[in-house]
Amino acid sequence: MKQYLFTIILTASITFALTWAVWRLSMKFKLYPGIRERDVHKTPKPRLGGVAMFIGIAVAILISTANPFFERMWSPPQTLWAILAAAALIAVVGVIDDLWDLDWMIKLAAQFLAAGIITAWGGLQILSLPVGTMVLVSPWLSIAITMVAIVVVMNAVNFIDGLDGLVAGVCLIANGIFFVYSYILTRDSGATSYFNVATFLAAVLIGACLGFLPFNWSPAKIFMGDSGALVLGLLMATSAIAVTAQGDVNAFDPAKFGRSQLLGAFIPIVLPLVIVMLPLLDFGLAVFRRMRAGKSPFAPDRKHLHHRMLDLGHRDRDAVLVFYAWTAVISLAVLLMYIGTRQDWPGGYVGGIVFGVLGAAACLVVTRMPSRRSPRTDEPSEGEPQTLEATKPTKPLEPR
Repeated sequence: MKQYLFTIILTASITFALTWAVWRLSMKFKLYPGIRERDVHKTPKPRLGGVAMFIGIAVAILISTANPFFERMWSPPQTLWAILAAAALIAVVGVIDDLWDLDWMIKLAAQFLAAGIITAWGGLQILSLPVGTMVLVSPWLSIAITMVAIVVVMNAVNFIDGLDGLVAGVCLIANGIFFVYSYILTRDSGATSYFNVATFLAAVLIGACLGFLPFNWSPAKIFMGDSGALVLGLLMATSAIAVTAQGDVNAFDPAKFGRSQLLGAFIPIVLPLVIVMLPLLDFGLAVFRRMRAGKSPFAPDRKHLHHRMLDLGHRDRDAVLVFYAWTAVISLAVLLMYIGTRQDWPGGYVGGIVFGVLGAAACLVVTRMPSRRSPRTDEPSEGEPQTLEATKPTKPLEPR
């Protein structure tokens, strides 16, 4: 555990320092796009925060090569090299898009290429699905499903990047819970070493989000842009897929295991999906909405979930906090169900269900009863750009 904590602190420190440097350089050399028609901020803001996040992540991964405690992760070495190469590709494409707006087909092609690098070269693939005892025996089918899953999660995370601190905070909470889960899962599997790709990537992502969030919290000084959101989505999907290799397909056979054990066997697949449930829901609704209107699934609009919350009367900070609450409640409920089934707690997974129901009810009340305070009047400090006035419904935010 100490090595993981060291990784989190290291990644956070590097990301924090680099984010400050990128922000200063971007403002000095005007490395930011002009105001677009759908933007509401009055002064251009840098969108290159993802550069600092990627470098922080890359440095943490490279330093792990010299750490004997992480030796097991680098056997075979091509897995992490493939992950790093794919993340670098997405970061470069994201930076180009943040500065000059690439065509969505070019970005989508790059995303599938990055997913292909991880699956074909890195060897990380979805090998089984919790549908009876279904096993993906066809290598091509496994690669195809894995690539689509990675691309979907990448875009789902990117789609919710519309409010200050939203993506960084949601990913921080989700990866924090996933870190605990994957660590416990590895421990329960009886492994001699608790160091694996899934838990390590979760730790790295926690550090990157911690280091970036102070600069992205409302009023934000810098945005992570596509280079940050897409890299976060890529690595979150990759860490979730890495967990599937730890499961036992026979665990899905109800004839061999009781209901409690069966639920515990499903959770290794369910929890990675749950932690990105809100981004996936927003992504699915956006694609359906746009295609029904005869538009590209990546055409921007102002109908995302966070936009609807603003229209209900939430201030931007309140909307972000509500998203944090939903993410924490849903993810923690499933985690508690897993812990309950594994630790023989009284009631098994009932505790997780009760927590989830009560938490969801509380979140629903807060969501439907927004604050009636006046719009935010925060003023930027001298020399800083104007902040994002996300509460004005007459002008669209920065939809993805």
